[in-house]
Amino acid sequence: MNGYIPPTHLAPLRHQYRMRLTAGDHSARHIRAVVRSLLGEWEMRELTDAVELGVTELVANVVRHVPDRRCEVLVLRQRDRVRIEVSDGCPRLPAAMAELDLDSENGRGLVLLDAVADKWGVDTAGRRDGKTVWFECGTTRSGFTGSPSALGGLQLDAEVAEDR
Repeated sequence: MNGYIPPTHLAPLRHQYRMRLTAGDHSARHIRAVVRSLLGEWEMRELTDAVELGVTELVANVVRHVPDRRCEVLVLRQRDRVRIEVSDGCPRLPAAMAELDLDSENGRGLVLLDAVADKWGVDTAGRRDGKTVWFECGTTRSGFTGSPSALGGLQLDAEVAEDR
């Protein structure tokens, strides 16, 4: 068996994973499992908490705000980071609430995303309808470690992407 290479070494490393779905109340749980598996395969486990929280918030926004709940989720491995994109056909852009009510159960998604992502934004370029909300987390980041009350004072600094 000289020169034999086991098939596991021949399989190319998957650098992206795309899902098209109609999001439901339990979709985020399944998407988190896929993301967790991919990050393990890519040896980027340290990003798991941040990426899972970020994708959960974006999918929850689809469930709450997109009438047909259809979306596409792209998980893209870049050199030392992961980029998540959630695209839908709804032209309504995400907006942070001006004031967060500490007793409210809604309105914290973009604040949480801002806390766990290195950068995030909304891309409408090249689309007649809809948008792509995206975020990136790099391997030098350990994820969100603060308390929920600390999130109230965060300034949102979203980028609107022109090109990908």
